[in-house]
Amino acid sequence: MSETAAESRPATTEPAVNRRHLPCTLDAGIGARASLGLIVLATDGTIEYEFRRVLEALPGVALYQSRIFNSASITPATLKAMESGIGPAAELILPGARLDVIAYGCTSASMVIGEAEVAQRIRAARPGVACTTPITGALAGLRALGAKRLALLTPYIDEINRFMRDYIEARGFSVPVMGSFNEEDDRKVARISPQSVREAALELGRSELVDAVFVSCTSLRLVEVVAELESELGKPATSSNHAIAWHALRLAGVNDPLPQFGRLFTLAL
Repeated sequence: MSETAAESRPATTEPAVNRRHLPCTLDAGIGARASLGLIVLATDGTIEYEFRRVLEALPGVALYQSRIFNSASITPATLKAMESGIGPAAELILPGARLDVIAYGCTSASMVIGEAEVAQRIRAARPGVACTTPITGALAGLRALGAKRLALLTPYIDEINRFMRDYIEARGFSVPVMGSFNEEDDRKVARISPQSVREAALELGRSELVDAVFVSCTSLRLVEVVAELESELGKPATSSNHAIAWHALRLAGVNDPLPQFGRLFTLAL
C-alpha cells in the first residue's frame, strides 16, 4: 500500500452505537440447587464423565473440578505422595464462591492418607465445607443399602487389595470374595470397558457368601451398567464414582430419587 493511501484511510472511531451498563438481572447461576467441587487425579479419565451422567438428570446442580498431580503407577508410596496437594487443589475450585461439598476423587489414596486427614486438608483451604471421598461415600452407601458381606472388585495390585480389604473389614463389613484386574497403570484402568466390569462384578457377586458388590477405583466405569447389573444379580452394587456422586449430592441436600442409576440412588443418606 502506498504512503498516500495509508494516510487517506479514516482513523478508527467509536462505533455508532456503544451502550454501556446495559440492564441485566442476576439469577442463582447453574448451581442454584447445589454446587459440588471435585478434586480429580491428573491421570483419571473417568470420574468427571460418570459424575456428569448423573448430574444431567439434576438441573440446578453444578460440578466444578480441579486436578491434582499423581503418578500413573498406583502404589502405596505414590498414593501417599498426593497428600500435600489436596489443599492447593481445593483452593483452585471457584475461589471465594460458595461450594456445598468438595469431593476428593481417589479411593485408595483416601485410605492410605486417611479419610479424616483428607477432610482436614480440604477444610483448611475451604473452611466449613462438607467433604467426602470415594471410600467415605461407599461405606455410607453400603450401610444405607443394608449390605454387610461384600464382593470387592478392584484394578489394583495385591498389596493395595489386601490393605483395602482390611480397611473395609475394620469398619464393620466382611469381604469374603475379592477379584482384581491387577493393573498398576491408572491410564489403562480407565480403558477397561464397562462390559468387562459388569461381567467381573457378576462373577464375584453371584457368590452366596455376599449380599452386595463394591467396585473400587474412580477410573473404572459402572454408572451406565449398574441398574442392569443389579437386575441380573438380584443384589445391590455400587462403585467409587457411583457412591461418591450419591454421597456428595446427599450431603448437599439433593435427595431426588434416580432409580435409573440403581438402588442406592433411591435412598436418602
